[in-house]
Amino acid sequence: KVAGFKAGADDYLVKPFRVEELVMRLRALVRRSAGHGQARLTCGPLLFDTQTGLFELDGLPLKLTAFEWRVLSQLMLRRNAVIERLELLERVYEGDADVDSNSLEVIVGRLRKKIGAQLIETVRGRGYRLVCAA
Repeated sequence: KVAGFKAGADDYLVKPFRVEELVMRLRALVRRSAGHGQARLTCGPLLFDTQTGLFELDGLPLKLTAFEWRVLSQLMLRRNAVIERLELLERVYEGDADVDSNSLEVIVGRLRKKIGAQLIETVRGRGYRLVCAA
């Protein structure tokens, strides 16, 4: 183990292992590599637990569809940054070839109703940004 860490390993998992442990370790590595050292991300009244995948608004669980969850998680992971519309579509639909051009706008509209319109900003000609107080 020590030789592995000295060689540059971030983590070590011994066999036999539980798949759940592997998944949690992978999530932690991805979170750290994206600059999210903490499992709980906040944006105003919105909280995202990256370990459980659950959202809360003002301390209450937020009910989201799968598509809403995908869009909001992408926005939350890159708070205050503009995410291109095409990138969001690719991440939300994961290769579905038959995507309605207005579907992303519908999802964003539903999210604005659920979390507050002021949190999601449309950046004309580019995409969307989750606006959080600095």
